[in-house]
Amino acid sequence: MKILVTGGAGFIGSHIAEYLIQHGDDVTILDNLNTGKLDNLVKINDKINFVNGDIRDYKVLEKLVNDTDGVFHEAALASVQQSFSMKDEYFDVNVTGTENILKLAKEYGFKIVYASSSSVYGNPTKIPIKEDDDRKPINPYAQTKLDSEYLAKKYSESGVSVVGLRYFNVFGHRQSNEYAGVIKLFLEKIKQEIPPKINGDGLQTRDFVHIGDVVRANILAMESNTKDGFFNVGTGHSISILDLANLVISASGLSLEPIHGQELSGDVRATQADTALIRKLLKWEPKMRLDYWLTEIISNKNFQDI
Repeated sequence: MKILVTGGAGFIGSHIAEYLIQHGDDVTILDNLNTGKLDNLVKINDKINFVNGDIRDYKVLEKLVNDTDGVFHEAALASVQQSFSMKDEYFDVNVTGTENILKLAKEYGFKIVYASSSSVYGNPTKIPIKEDDDRKPINPYAQTKLDSEYLAKKYSESGVSVVGLRYFNVFGHRQSNEYAGVIKLFLEKIKQEIPPKINGDGLQTRDFVHIGDVVRANILAMESNTKDGFFNVGTGHSISILDLANLVISASGLSLEPIHGQELSGDVRATQADTALIRKLLKWEPKMRLDYWLTEIISNKNFQDI
């Protein structure tokens, strides 16, 4: 298949691209390298067509998709904290850029699988969170993801095949600060043998899902007969940030205690995915456990894997 991956030099996009190359697909990556890194593509850079460009550039996009079979749309600005001071830029990239791809899908007939976010739910009223629960974003980044969902729904009703995956907290090799950033930060502290720092009381909970499982969710969504809809991509299990810090410390064997800092604005208190829908319709289920992965990384001192 001929596939375009937007944001393909980023954390998740580069892993999707690697999978596609390994399975014989013809892959083009579009990335403006604002947050993506060419280093993420070192394993496949001689096997892909890389275009340094922006999803807001309609003409560039059109040249890349007029004969494509599908688009994995991962390009986005994704820092919650930064989104407060760059609201217009976040809307322009995350919403206007996404609509460009939707418009082109309507014209050329390709399928889109794109990155939405569990942040669209805001602070949930019940746990675990189902796809049809209320969506009440509490920060500008999350609002752009919800605005993009409204657009995806609108275009799907006019015949566009578009599936949105609501990522929970994605972790794994090459992870970025925007996804499971707390894991990366904790491991960097442990590598230096200093205490991990927690923002707030640490009782906020997160559903961490491995990058390999996220890639499989994307592939299954693209290959499935499912034409549209939104799916949670999480494990269905959660851990508090305090327990995460203690898990990392325990695996290191160091005599440390986590330290606490100020709570971050726009930070949700709890996330935990209900995964019944994605298990049923896409036949997907998570395989990698966070505690196993962390223990292996820390005990073997494989800190290059972060």
